[in-house]
Formats: sequence, C-alpha cells, structure tokens
Amino acid sequence: MLPLDPEEHWLEAGITGLPRQREWDAVAAVDAPGSEGDEASFVALPDGRTVVDEAPGGFDPAPFAASLEGALAPPYRALARRRTDVWAVGASSIEVVRLDPEPRGADLELTSDGETASLRVDDLPSGIDGAVALRALAESREDGAYAAHAHRLESDLWEVLILPL
Repeated sequence: MLPLDPEEHWLEAGITGLPRQREWDAVAAVDAPGSEGDEASFVALPDGRTVVDEAPGGFDPAPFAASLEGALAPPYRALARRRTDVWAVGASSIEVVRLDPEPRGADLELTSDGETASLRVDDLPSGIDGAVALRALAESREDGAYAAHAHRLESDLWEVLILPL
C-alpha cells in the first residue's frame, strides 16, 4: 500500500523535465506608440500584404510585421498583445491557398473517414458540394481519413489546415 503523503510521489509544478510545447514560430517586442487597444491579430501574406483579422479601429500591422522580418517568412498568423509601453507579437506559419470555385461562408470544416465526407459551413451542416476545391486539395494530400479547416482571409484566399485522422 502506498503512503498517504502525496509529496513523496508528486513532482513540483514545472519541474517535470519535459519541455513545454512551442506555441510560436517567432516572437518579437515592438515599440508601437499610438497603436490602440490591447490585442490584435493579423495574417501576413506571401505577396507582402497583411490582412487584419481582429483589431481596434485604426490598427496598423506594419510595425508588427516589420519586427518579424527575417525571423519568419510569410504566410503567417500573428497575435500582438500590449505589455505596458511595448507590444509582444508572436507568429506561427500557416498555409494560404486560393479555393476555386469559391466556397460560400467564412469557415469550412471538412471531415472524411476515407469513404464518406461531411461539411460544416460557419458551424452549420452543409452539402459536400459546397467545398469542391477544399475536398480536392485534402484528398490530394491525405489517403484515407482527414480533417480539413479553411478560414476565409479575403475573397478566394483561405487559410487552410489539413490533418490526417
């Protein structure tokens, strides 16, 4: 029988020897005086443009994207948070594709068990024909079961994540 003293068998928080999972591909500190709000997110596109996802009015992503130059090549998704007078910005690589024909909605969730596929458009069930281009892309990469998520950035430009199941 084990003794009832848990301190003999428990490790202190953070002292497990296991590394913490990396959350960002690149991080930077940004001095952006005049930037409003406390948090903003944007996507940097391969052609150098940025698409603001969520931010207060008048937010300019340029100084934040410039701070990540050389550390991470676009496309990437970035999150900026105000820390006193300086902002912290973290970015992760993403995949951006054009889906043609252009699906309706802003978010697509396509899953397949290898035989049958199902689609949700903006969290509502939809007919599978609503994501012909996404399905073709997913099936060209994955044999069998997969989950694909697409988020519209602008018109026919989508952020895509395709994972095997």
